[in-house]
Amino acid sequence: MQLFKRFLQMESASSILLFIIAVLALLWANSSLAFIQQQFIDKFLFFINEGLMALFFLTVGLEIKRGYLTGQLSRISQVLLPLVAAFGGMIVPALVYCGINYYHPETLRGWATPVATDIAFALGVLSLFGQRVPNTLKLFLLVLAIFDDIGAIFIIAVYYNHGLSYLFLTISGILLSILFLINHFSVRQLWPYLLLGAGLWLSLFYAGIHPTVAGFLLALMIPDGENVSPLHVLEDFLKPWVAYAIMPLFALANAGISLKGLHVNILTDVVVLGIALGLFVGKQLGVFIFSWTIIKLKLAKLPEKSSWAQLYGVAILCGIGFTMSLFLGTLSFANEGGYLVEVRIGVIIGSLLSGLIGASILMFAFPKSKNSLS
Repeated sequence: MQLFKRFLQMESASSILLFIIAVLALLWANSSLAFIQQQFIDKFLFFINEGLMALFFLTVGLEIKRGYLTGQLSRISQVLLPLVAAFGGMIVPALVYCGINYYHPETLRGWATPVATDIAFALGVLSLFGQRVPNTLKLFLLVLAIFDDIGAIFIIAVYYNHGLSYLFLTISGILLSILFLINHFSVRQLWPYLLLGAGLWLSLFYAGIHPTVAGFLLALMIPDGENVSPLHVLEDFLKPWVAYAIMPLFALANAGISLKGLHVNILTDVVVLGIALGLFVGKQLGVFIFSWTIIKLKLAKLPEKSSWAQLYGVAILCGIGFTMSLFLGTLSFANEGGYLVEVRIGVIIGSLLSGLIGASILMFAFPKSKNSLS
């Protein structure tokens, strides 16, 4: 449980910084200095979205592997409920988006945008209630978000590829095999893994698969250890950089929206509606209904010391999709720049509604405490 407490503390603090940077990006995009922001995006967007985000997924993978190795993610009784909830929280938002965009084939490609939960923001909102939140409910949200990230990585690997090169796919397979072998033979130095990981990033990029997947695959190959663990060393080094540098840079490059020339009618655009309703409506329905079903079937239990109202409030918070939704939306319309504004508006509206309504529900669902929010 100490692992998850440290993780929650890091995510809560970084969510505040992420929110501030997102607001600054929005203000910057609508200021007289907007041209500087555009120059910044033109120069660094590829480096941030394809390069630095690979380190983000590397960190996610390391967290998942550590959770498994420490037993937190290895027991069926602990993971079944958040696993099923995460599945519902991906399927239903995608169906909502596809339903709204059914007659618009050119926008259907954005179906994956509302399937993801932003773990930093969701846990940040939940942390506002302090000790009133049962640890089991925090753990439920954290594990759900982890499975959510795995689903997003799978979508990126399978759906967001283009012009596959079988030569470079073969090279990627060879590099993965070498990584597996040096792990199997207990190589504990980090530099061979990082060097091969860089090669894997390049080979996946030229293979036509989004190279951020390399970060997650590399994480699975980093070894653990009894005395000095390469996995722990690398995760502890990366986590502050990801939380306080990489994610803010991503928000700075992807969250800015110029409101000049926009009309209120954009709120009825099918991309905006599909993403906003997918996040706010689809997420809460998918997470809660799938959780309710598996609990009623007696295959899982309600998180200890929590109520149905609290679980519903957390289900709504899962609709905060900010970082991952922006990332998936950007990938969806990478060659259709005209839809990126709609993506950002939809993500912001859906995430804000989920955060505000979810927090409001939880305010009444948690017991009163003098030492926390009332």
